Amino acid sequence: MTPSPFANVNRRQMLQLAALLGGSAALAACGGPTVGEVGGAATDNTVDWKTVKAAKEITWWSNHPGTSKDIEMELIKRFTAESGIKVSLVTAGANYDEVAQKFQAASGSSNVPDLVIASDVWWFRYMINGQILPLDQLAAHLDFGTGDFNATLYNDYAFKDAHWAVPYARSTPLFYYNKSVWEKAGLPDRAPKTWTEFDEWAPKIATASNVVPLGLGKGSSWSAWWFCNMLWGAGGSYSKDWTMTLDSPQALEAANYLQKLIYEDKSAAVTAKDQVADFGAGITGCTIASTGSLTGILGSAKFDVGTGFLPQGAQGAACPTGGTGLAIPASKSPEQQLAAGMFLKFLTNAQNTAYFSSNTGYMPVRTSALEGETMKAVYAKTPQFRTAVDQLAGTRVQDWGRVFVPNGDKDLTTALEKIMLQQGDPAEAFALAATSITKSYKENVLPYL
Repeated sequence: MTPSPFANVNRRQMLQLAALLGGSAALAACGGPTVGEVGGAATDNTVDWKTVKAAKEITWWSNHPGTSKDIEMELIKRFTAESGIKVSLVTAGANYDEVAQKFQAASGSSNVPDLVIASDVWWFRYMINGQILPLDQLAAHLDFGTGDFNATLYNDYAFKDAHWAVPYARSTPLFYYNKSVWEKAGLPDRAPKTWTEFDEWAPKIATASNVVPLGLGKGSSWSAWWFCNMLWGAGGSYSKDWTMTLDSPQALEAANYLQKLIYEDKSAAVTAKDQVADFGAGITGCTIASTGSLTGILGSAKFDVGTGFLPQGAQGAACPTGGTGLAIPASKSPEQQLAAGMFLKFLTNAQNTAYFSSNTGYMPVRTSALEGETMKAVYAKTPQFRTAVDQLAGTRVQDWGRVFVPNGDKDLTTALEKIMLQQGDPAEAFALAATSITKSYKENVLPYL
């Protein structure tokens, strides 16, 4: 595939270039941050936050990751008691995509919230459209203690020498297995170390318990996320910077392996609705699901649940980070932004990230919280929680073709579903996705960098 003009530009150079080009089309708004036109990231005009008085009421759009609405309401209650600021929690969609679509539609209107969910495949689009505020100056004013954020999770939101969101409900895919099924199959009480080992175990699982060995999920913001494990483990990638690499032998090897699991080995099946529900009902022996599903799985399963790292491929371990952060809209007044920033700091402090994690299964986003008393008690009572924290050390930043290009995740999902559900030719499906993503990059990203 023909490389883009920026294929050999490193990340630091890209940030500098974007800073030069992106700020030139900006328009002043609210006497505070500069809000770009479509395709122009917002910049911070050095608001004197010391002179700003926080608003008394803000609105937060969430999809309540991991069925966390009650937890979010409790955190709001605590924040209001401490600050006197009222927070209206709005269910803006059932998932990240629905919230993002509503946020996009509200742009330029009075319906924009003061705080919004910013998932791994949406925050960059918010940024390049000038919809969210660079947070570094506000975070410094409020003394967020950003050095305490897990560096990988915090820097997932870095671009143009700024951070555009902070980590909130962050996760990795996790391998879940039914311990009773494992015991009947005579398997060791652990996840398979490699996909080769899973291939050896799968017939034993199917025979011993008459279940589908592995249940796989589908859909946007999911399929192309967990597939990173197979793709990267085979030595492939979706892209190298802005250049799509889906035609590499390694990428095609991973896709062919996935299809083989389903159609030839019959050791995996794609769920009709929800792979987590199927696993909890005992229909499948194991599944890949978000760490954010952990609490729900442990609560619903009628069997002992084991957790493990994702299986390694021929090139070793491979695991993406995911989930969502929180961003502050650029079009709001400094008073609203300051209040939102105060709430953002409160939501993500060490105590509250541990509280959120212990009740949902998402990872604590602060280093100090990982080994704090709250999480130590959780690990002792529920050792499955520890798996996700330990796996975080082996994660890597996601490929730009999926998370930075508008509709990149959607195009990849379409390709993977053709491969999984229709037994489509992997080379053809990936070629179509690569062509579409490259076109989107050239039309929707490159002109604004």
